[in-house]
Amino acid sequence: MPFKSQAQRRKFAQLLVEGKISNETFEEWNRETGSKKLPERAKRNPSARKTVNAKGRARNASARARKAAKRR
Repeated sequence: MPFKSQAQRRKFAQLLVEGKISNETFEEWNRETGSKKLPERAKRNPSARKTVNAKGRARNASARARKAAKRR
């Protein structure tokens, strides 16, 4: 899987230095990215956001209320 941003590339380099990922993993991602010009930060995909309708909000609110009542 290629890197999506410069920030992600830096994070992987940091993990490599800390020994949390292997050199092979870092090199694989680096190879797949190639010499692309990456943005500093990746943008969120707006279609990936979940939308909660009114019924879902009410259900979540009642669940939170039940949990709060149990703690008392």
